[in-house]
Amino acid sequence: MKHKYLKLLVILFGQLLTIMDIFIINVSIPSIQRDLHASNGEMQFMIASYLIGFASFLITGGRLGDLYGRKKIYIIGLIAFMISSIACGISAGAKQLVISRFVQGVSAAMMAPQVLSIIQILFPVHHERTKAMGWYGITIGIGTIMGQFLGGYFSSLTIMEESWRLIFLMNVPICLIAVFLSLRLLNESKTSVKESFNVSGVVTLSAGLFCATYALTMSEHEGFHFKNASLMVISAGIIFSFIKNQKMRIQNKRSYLIDFELFRYKNFNLGILAVSFFFIMLDSYFYILSLFFQDGLKINPLEAGEIIVFQGLGFILASMISVKLILRYGKKALIAGLSFIIVILILQLFSFNMKTGFPIFCLLLFLHGLGVGSVIPSLANIALSGMSEKLIGNASGVYNTFQQIAAIIGIVAVGSIFYYFLGTKPAVQQYHNAFSVAVLINIICLILVIVTVFKVPNHVLPEMKHKK
Repeated sequence: MKHKYLKLLVILFGQLLTIMDIFIINVSIPSIQRDLHASNGEMQFMIASYLIGFASFLITGGRLGDLYGRKKIYIIGLIAFMISSIACGISAGAKQLVISRFVQGVSAAMMAPQVLSIIQILFPVHHERTKAMGWYGITIGIGTIMGQFLGGYFSSLTIMEESWRLIFLMNVPICLIAVFLSLRLLNESKTSVKESFNVSGVVTLSAGLFCATYALTMSEHEGFHFKNASLMVISAGIIFSFIKNQKMRIQNKRSYLIDFELFRYKNFNLGILAVSFFFIMLDSYFYILSLFFQDGLKINPLEAGEIIVFQGLGFILASMISVKLILRYGKKALIAGLSFIIVILILQLFSFNMKTGFPIFCLLLFLHGLGVGSVIPSLANIALSGMSEKLIGNASGVYNTFQQIAAIIGIVAVGSIFYYFLGTKPAVQQYHNAFSVAVLINIICLILVIVTVFKVPNHVLPEMKHKK
């Protein structure tokens, strides 16, 4: 049993790096822009490039693990992440950093599906897997907090010029430790059927996802103009062509990238729906909250960051305690967690204003984190439960891809509605009105998640009889 949890620790290094490097650059933007003489557009693309690379190659990463070995692809991902982190750390200009961040995102896409796949294989029994997914949730919380904290810490160091470079170079020792432990502790697993890799499928799907994620991500900064709308249409055409081609290849018993047998699993489809609505809510909430705090309520960036850290602390705590609740009460505990988030959002609507004290902000963000932390690990558990080892990597890649694209859609769509209600010359009241509309949309998303979870078969998240 202990040996299993050592292996879990090793693969969670990859999850930690993946999450941490999404957030670590945000606080360092002013320092990087000053030292590299980067334009605002280059800085926006620098942030977006990681997410674009990540979302575009998750399905490919999952399929590579299925075919060539999850341990092997995980280690390759770690090594590529380390090399791209070094390239980020020594970048001489903005363009080099943008490219290096994109490669870093692709490397993360090689690791992330293997993490979920190996957890499902290591812990086939429901109660063990639920505990493991609790640690998966804790890692997400730690990565979120560490990314924001370390980004600010290293950027403020005075022991060297351009100290922001340390936010990337710090990944090197973590990757080296993770590679060493992976080689020593992890067992290889892959599909028993020998198949060739569908390279043309990778090129087609990656092109379609790249167009979509680029258009959505840049729309956050540029607005949904003709160029981005055109890219979305092109993306839809490419992905439609890809699906048609993949079905034909499966019928002709040729190599493929996505096995559509995945979508015959009711719990997988429900898990995808649930995680999509949840991340539309979650990422748009953080985006809007940051604008509302700093521009609307005039809270300084340092205090705003400290308040959001409390959300991360709540997330970590909930990931630890929610395991017992999920095991005992099954999906009832998950529905209770979702309902709890709705209650906290309603309280925020009535409590967040210019007169609100710092402790109230921290308390309500902490409680929000408790709710979120009680939900996220179980969503992956729903989607991947009962999945055969042959499909697990493919399923993990598809699950992660939907999660990332939903997050971007949430920021763009809810962000656009927020700005619409904000108007051209917003005062505090307009900020509060726009925040209220955005939160109401978030609540609708959460209600849709509850409806979806309600339809999940009871055996996926069973209630465990309590021993007397």
